[in-house]
Amino acid sequence: MDSENNCTCAKPPRAERIARLNDALRKRGEGGNLVVTAGVLSLSDFDPIALAKALAKYAAFDGENDPHGERDFGDVHLFGADLFWKIDYYALDRKYGSDDPANEAVTARVLTVMLVSEY
Repeated sequence: MDSENNCTCAKPPRAERIARLNDALRKRGEGGNLVVTAGVLSLSDFDPIALAKALAKYAAFDGENDPHGERDFGDVHLFGADLFWKIDYYALDRKYGSDDPANEAVTARVLTVMLVSEY
């Protein structure tokens, strides 16, 4: 069937559903918010376009930085600094963590980019 709601195909495992939602945020800015810390913003060479491109092309996921297969953490060297980025999952009111990060209808994603020293 062609309708997503009526599809008889198998749904991807939970971690892969989460990873796909995380990819949409990281690669296209869809489905959440991007936050950049004051430390990153203060870098003299900071360029938001370069940051967006680096996040979009990031593919260095491995068992150490992605043990659950959700593609929610990474590290990049930009603007002369080592940076971490991390995606967190909140309830829609952003007061508590999401009960189901695989469900975009109940999850607010926040991708935060920070200096390694701010982690």
